[in-house]
Amino acid sequence: MGYVPVQLLRSMFDAAVAAASPSVTLASHLPSPPVGETVVVGAGKAAAAMAVAVEEAWATQNRQGLLRGLVITRYGHSAKTKYIEVVEAAHPIPDRSGLNAARRILDLVRPLGANDQVLCLVSGGGSALLTLPAKGIELEEKRAVTDQLLRSGATISEINCVRKHLSAIKGGQLAREAAPAQVIALAISDVPGDDPGVIASGPTVADPTTFADARAILKRYEIVPPSAITTHLAAAIQETPKFDAPFLRRSTVNTIVTPQDALVSAANVAEAAGIEPLILSDSMEGESKDVALVHASIVRQILRRGQPMRPPCVLLSGGETTVTIRGTGRGGPNTEFLLSLAIALGGTRGVYAIACDTDGIDGSEDNAGAVISPDTLTKGESTGKNATDFLSNNDAYGFFAEIGDLVMTGPTRTNVNDFRAILICAPTSCEHMGD
Repeated sequence: MGYVPVQLLRSMFDAAVAAASPSVTLASHLPSPPVGETVVVGAGKAAAAMAVAVEEAWATQNRQGLLRGLVITRYGHSAKTKYIEVVEAAHPIPDRSGLNAARRILDLVRPLGANDQVLCLVSGGGSALLTLPAKGIELEEKRAVTDQLLRSGATISEINCVRKHLSAIKGGQLAREAAPAQVIALAISDVPGDDPGVIASGPTVADPTTFADARAILKRYEIVPPSAITTHLAAAIQETPKFDAPFLRRSTVNTIVTPQDALVSAANVAEAAGIEPLILSDSMEGESKDVALVHASIVRQILRRGQPMRPPCVLLSGGETTVTIRGTGRGGPNTEFLLSLAIALGGTRGVYAIACDTDGIDGSEDNAGAVISPDTLTKGESTGKNATDFLSNNDAYGFFAEIGDLVMTGPTRTNVNDFRAILICAPTSCEHMGD
């Protein structure tokens, strides 16, 4: 076989990211122009790239009328636009830049009438970026509970349930403020199941969760929030909009790209190289190190029994795993997955893997993820680094930095969440090809 394992894995990841680019996916989903004006708002790691795609499509399709608006993206994820302002803010812990921009978004949509249109661009990261605490809650209080949630191991759906009930803009409340204008949301999914109510905490769609759900989540993870948040959740004065809210009849959402689309693109690259792909799931959740153990067991079944397929093959999966932080190291869910996988495989010959976040940022670090090969553990040992110790300290970043196997892409300006690929070679197919 004429492929180099790690290079092939990187090609699959690159194809997954390219498939999720707004420049490829957005134009065909742009709605018809309204009688009145169009105001573009939004938030997420892909927001700037989506705004650029809107402007380019607007010009190409010779649309009439003024195009204006504001979107919020993570620091370092901006792009040059002409008509839609891009504001950078902090992620995953919100800051005042995001708060001020969220206020300005409400100021943009509130004066609109029934003949106007709000085009809302949402993608992963939007929950932290589109931050506007509910009345009586200060930004620092919301930052504190967000930090605790992120460290707790809670799922993204659970975290966003709490976020929505501490917000004045998420969970359908942006659509309420924009009424009676028509609201069309274009979403890039980064969540398991592609639920539009979870993507960026669903600012324009109905929210099925309740204050009681939010309180239960904090209790489940033994999180004690600031007193103002406890008071707000207990009072439950105004629920997030539900499915029967009249103004939601004029609010629609269209998911323009999903994690499955990215996995299919990667599978096509594998097939072109003569490797049989198997997409395990586009919506895996759970502790990263535990999900890695499941993947390792599938690898062993393939090598021992030829089930459910025979080498050479590649296992593909997506979704969003989590890390319950107990140590003091650095890392994100993808590097933690890989370090756990490497330990579980114990240097098994012919097995290589990559795990990266499609936004180019694993957790809050500067890497997208990392790669492993049969000699990952021995490379660590040669530098005096014990992989198990690093995993126990949640320091997967530190381990892979030491051996030079981090994947660095910089911001990709899209986000369909985690990407994992495990290449299992036939006995003579890639051992001699090197990394």
